[in-house]
Amino acid sequence: MKRLLSWLRAALLLALAAAALPSLAHEMSMAELQLRETRRGDFLWQWSAGEKRPVNQDLTPVWPAGCTVDANLLSCGEQGLVGTLSVKGVGERYSAVIAKVTWQDGESRVYTLTKSQPTVQLYGAANDPRGMGEIASAYTLLGIEHILGGIDHLLFVVSLLFLVGFRRRLVWTITAFTAAHSLTLASSALGWLTLRSAPVEASIALSIVLVAGEALHQRDTAARRWPALVAFLFGLVHGLGFAGALQEIGLPQNHLLVALLTFNVGVEIGQLMTVGACWCLWRISARWPAAQRARTALLYAIGAVAAYWSWLRIAAILA
Repeated sequence: MKRLLSWLRAALLLALAAAALPSLAHEMSMAELQLRETRRGDFLWQWSAGEKRPVNQDLTPVWPAGCTVDANLLSCGEQGLVGTLSVKGVGERYSAVIAKVTWQDGESRVYTLTKSQPTVQLYGAANDPRGMGEIASAYTLLGIEHILGGIDHLLFVVSLLFLVGFRRRLVWTITAFTAAHSLTLASSALGWLTLRSAPVEASIALSIVLVAGEALHQRDTAARRWPALVAFLFGLVHGLGFAGALQEIGLPQNHLLVALLTFNVGVEIGQLMTVGACWCLWRISARWPAAQRARTALLYAIGAVAAYWSWLRIAAILA
């Protein structure tokens, strides 16, 4: 009984913590560094507006050797913007920095810096020869960071696990979810499908409420008979959420498909890591009957948190 009460307290704390931090759900903290060439070797630079707290309190650019900075003017001489660019503080308050460089001829390039890849190589021209390996590595890591940092996506996956259990049909359910969000992620990122983010985020929260509610009872409902279909339909919505994050990051035009594919691969890696961790917890908890009885409390906690997010996001649409 004491063990069961401890599990119930843990579930309540989880619900309160998640409700107190709704901004963490389905978001990645991004900072944008903009550089525009005014004449050969000279750039005006600034952090993009929109943050309540000045970005320069948390991030400091480290410019390539040979470049000097005076306030918001970066001078690199005749050699141009060539060398290694890094940003101190990336991976702390901000999970990634997007550096957008626009040259005099109007051409531009987007560079992504993360904690795992804190430096990028600049070549002084729009047609830089960045290899596919560098872009693939950066976007795979960003995909992993997004799924692991998106609490609402993780709670949906956990709710599916409660609904289906670790049975053979779980493979088809996860596969359906993957196929669906891959489809809408690609369609939205490539500009074929466009929806406002607020309704998408509200729908994601509602999908968690519905799946958690289905997992609470044992009735033979449509969701229990065809969980793969449910996962596919809701996966279409979650894919639009992934696409919103990818649009904030930006896609390099010279390796667009590579970046899109590897971001999706990163999302799948993070998803499989979540399923693997849940399987380990399930195997461990199988030894204690009290832990099995905590299933209902955990589902109520997940549903309560998702319902709270739903109200917030619906209110944002109507406001």
